[in-house]
Formats: sequence, C-alpha cells, structure tokens
Amino acid sequence: MPAAIIDGKAVAAEIRARVREEAVRLKTTHGLVPGLAVVLVGEDPASQVYVRNKGRQTREAGMESIEHRLPAETSEADLLTLIARLNADPGVHGILVQLPLPDGVRAEAVIDAIDPAKDVDGFHAVNVGRLVTGQSALVPCTPLGCLDLLRRTLGSLAGAEAVVVGRSTIVGKPMAQLLLRESATVTIAHSRTRDLAAVCRRADILVAAVGRPEMLGRDHVRQGATVIDVGINRVSDGSGGERLVGDVDFAAVSEIAGAITPVPGGVGPMTIACLLSNTLRACCRVNGVPEPEGLPS
Repeated sequence: MPAAIIDGKAVAAEIRARVREEAVRLKTTHGLVPGLAVVLVGEDPASQVYVRNKGRQTREAGMESIEHRLPAETSEADLLTLIARLNADPGVHGILVQLPLPDGVRAEAVIDAIDPAKDVDGFHAVNVGRLVTGQSALVPCTPLGCLDLLRRTLGSLAGAEAVVVGRSTIVGKPMAQLLLRESATVTIAHSRTRDLAAVCRRADILVAAVGRPEMLGRDHVRQGATVIDVGINRVSDGSGGERLVGDVDFAAVSEIAGAITPVPGGVGPMTIACLLSNTLRACCRVNGVPEPEGLPS
C-alpha cells in the first residue's frame, strides 16, 4: 500500500488563515499590527523569490511587511546599523535577514546582533540555548513546521524512534531538540555515519535534511515509517530544464513508508507559515498579550 501523502501546502494554508484571524484580533482588541522586517543584501535570484513570497504572505496574513533591499556591496557595519535601528523600532516585531549574505559579511555577527525577542528565524544563540534547556523560545521555522506535520500525522510522538539525517544549526540540530521535547528517542545521523541505511531503518520517524538529491532510498526506510523530507534540490529534468527533488527518493520510498512529505508541497510551505506564526507570537510577547492557541509551538 503506498504511503499517505502529508500535504504541507494545505496545512500551511490553515496556519496562515489562523494567523490572520489572530492578527485581526490583535488589531481590533489591542490596536497592534505585527510587523515583519525582511532584509535582503545583494541580488541572489532565489533569495529575491523567497523575499517576495514572504512579503506577499505577510500582507495577506494581516501583518505589516517591511522590506529592506540593500546592494551587494553593503558593508557589515552598515548592515549592523540597520539591524540596530530595527531592534529599536516598536513597530517591528520580527527581523529576518535573508541568507546567504555576500562575502565579507559574517552571518554569525549579523544574527547575534538581532534582538532575541525579534529573532523570528530562531537562530540567535539565546533562542538556541532556550530551546535546548526547555525554556520558551522562538524556534527555527523549518523544524517547527516539520514538528507540526508530525503531530498532525501521528499524534503523540512519545517513545517513537526518530532519526534526523543532517546536523545543521538551521534544521538538523533544532529538529532533534524538538523531537526530544516530545519525548521521542532521537539519533542524529549524517553523511559520515557508518552504515547510514541501517541507522535510518531503525526509525519510526525519519527526517531527511542533508541537502543531497535523493540520497535516501528504499534501503534507508523501515516499512510503515513516517518520512519528512526537508531537502529542496534542483536537478536536470532530462530535457534541458530543471525539477525539484528532495533528499529522499520519493518514488521508491513512498512504496514502503507509512506517510511521506512530497517535494515540492511538503515542508517548504510550512517554513513561511511558521515564520508568520513566530512573528505573531513575538508581537504578543513583547506587548504582554496572551499568545494564541492552535499555532505551531
């Protein structure tokens, strides 16, 4: 029996609709409009598309979208000056600096300069530390979206054997922490793991976040496992064009998995939806307003 398809696009639409409801409530009850500032340095085509999509969805969710597009030659000092200004702006509740940054601008320095209370990407060391120690934190959007899909698919994750393939600070490590928080038993694997296929086959939940096209195949997946594919890779379509694939061989794995996210249409839409949810939460927290229920957390 083929795997059930986990429709991240539909779930993300539900989350965005819920965010919009709460944004309207904030405005009518408290006079607050959540503001998300997105900073783009340079003219990377993929980043431009992401920023454009974020701006459109932010506005559709009833929030204020504030975009700062800076030339590629912008210095690190000038970028840090802008971030300081956004930190001090009470109308800005979330700050996102689009990565990657041009050469000569240190991503670590830029992330560290963002007020942790406005760090809606969840990358600041303070938010990372809070997540690890079980405190309230703004959580990185992609793993937060993965967790929401898993909860909707499986219900309780307590006691589940989970394997995360990938150890990045953006997805792999925070994903493992979120699964631990749900009382799953977690293994972090990566490209240098010995007998990776055998490790992956232990998993009830397999999260692929390694950044290699279709790296994980049928031999990596236990019968009936739930597979979350975070990868977004462009490969040749054989006719001069390109197509998107994940880190999992979808055709092969969907024959034995119990449930699986597609690429595209799985994890990808959840990232922006969780970014909007984080911005709403940040606005509530800084203004002492109760946080909404029914959103990823």
